[in-house]
Amino acid sequence: MSAVQAISPPPDTQAGGQAGLAHKCLYYMSLMREVEERIERKLYRQGKIVGGVYVGRGQEAIPVGSGLLARPEDVLLPSHRDMAVWFIRGAPLGRIFAQYMGRVGGFTNGRDGNMHMGDLKLNIISIISALAATVPVAAGVAMGLRYKGIDGVAFNYFGDGSTSRGTWHEGVNLATVQKLPVLFICNNNQYAYSTPLSGQMACANVADRGPAYGMPAEIVDGNDVLAVHSATARALEHVRSGGGPFLLECKTFRMTGHAAHDAAHYVPAGLFEEWGKLDPIVRLRERMLAEGWADREALDEMHARILKEVDEAVAWAEKSPYPDAATLLDGVYETE
Repeated sequence: MSAVQAISPPPDTQAGGQAGLAHKCLYYMSLMREVEERIERKLYRQGKIVGGVYVGRGQEAIPVGSGLLARPEDVLLPSHRDMAVWFIRGAPLGRIFAQYMGRVGGFTNGRDGNMHMGDLKLNIISIISALAATVPVAAGVAMGLRYKGIDGVAFNYFGDGSTSRGTWHEGVNLATVQKLPVLFICNNNQYAYSTPLSGQMACANVADRGPAYGMPAEIVDGNDVLAVHSATARALEHVRSGGGPFLLECKTFRMTGHAAHDAAHYVPAGLFEEWGKLDPIVRLRERMLAEGWADREALDEMHARILKEVDEAVAWAEKSPYPDAATLLDGVYETE
């Protein structure tokens, strides 16, 4: 099996400022959409991926707009809808597909066939299925960074439903009391599985929870990647200056069911169509064309490049073997 290739950087357009940023954002958002389409709508349905499959369709602007501002020393704790942070950190696409297919080439060497993956070399912490449980972990990571004298920030991603769980409040309370360098990023996609926002919290906004802990908060349009990028920059200025944690609420919508098995019949008619008009990828493409930051030919070339990268990555992953059962206990127990 040939060596897996790392994700290529976005095309060099020689453009700076907003135009250059827009090209990077579009590349990573489109890559995330295509990778997840391939995982959920092809490989999963072909029986090559088993178990739950969760995607961030319609929410790509959040991990991209924020993740592009992360420094190498920052630690990222993504949720199950933040695939793009892996791309931004340079994780090989082939290893991501191998992970989902339970192959040796995945980040857990075939021990898992899902998004339960992390890589400390990339400063990415694995997701915990009880989603809010990553919040106290993020506080602990930030405390560890401070203890080691590392000038980094913990980027903690979660959904609106997480903010109604006890571990969320415990973690936020610790972070605010200790003034830890944590950026709390909420993907408010309006649903905690099948429970709408109004059914799981009495306050109007997730951001309203911040002041109760003495933590500043901001609400941003989570379907506008450039707005997310700007809001993240403001939040990081507060966190990096020693001001303690910051809560960024990104308003968006989950353009699919909770997972691949969920047809989302509980979503009122018309909501998908309404939010579909605010698709973050379509919005950015249209703005880039309107502003003269790109032409259709260049955007089509970018899309073709992404399809080629994904095809090659899937082919690599499918050549990766399944783990040998004889290695089942390797790395589980201390042997020395």
